[in-house]
Amino acid sequence: MKPMASLLLGLLGAGCATTTTERLHLPPLQTVPRVELERYLGTWYEIASFPQSFQKGCTASTANYTLRPDGQIDVLNRCRKGSPDGPEDSAKGRARVVDTATNAKLEVSFFGPFWGDYWIVDLGADYQYAVVGHPSRDYLWILSRTPTMDEAVYQGIVDQLKATGHEVERLQRTVR
Repeated sequence: MKPMASLLLGLLGAGCATTTTERLHLPPLQTVPRVELERYLGTWYEIASFPQSFQKGCTASTANYTLRPDGQIDVLNRCRKGSPDGPEDSAKGRARVVDTATNAKLEVSFFGPFWGDYWIVDLGADYQYAVVGHPSRDYLWILSRTPTMDEAVYQGIVDQLKATGHEVERLQRTVR
């Protein structure tokens, strides 16, 4: 999806501007201690995110991760434009682990040699939800294995994000 390719440009541009982490004088963003990649693979449904230009007009967003023979991960992002019944838009990319001690810090590329940070900052013990962010705290996605999430679980995630310095008032629920 062409808008999804803009993710990388946005991530690269974030290095030129003051980030939320810098602006609010926050400590470095922490990831989860360990991710079992085999359990992380598969389909994730976007529950909420910080709005990004490359996702403008997207509803019912999903991400699917599959292991490649070379050890990298194929990424397929999909959404419906305008409404949950709108036309499908998709973007294919790949991800690579950059911190093999934890598998929680990855980089994603949707075109060329350009890579953007993809950090897993929260993960349900049963891998039923994940929170993906960026060290700048300017990008954030709450993901679930199911299209909906229990409200108490969602609120617990939001409370944890607030405690780690994320501007949770920027979160927007994904239309399903």
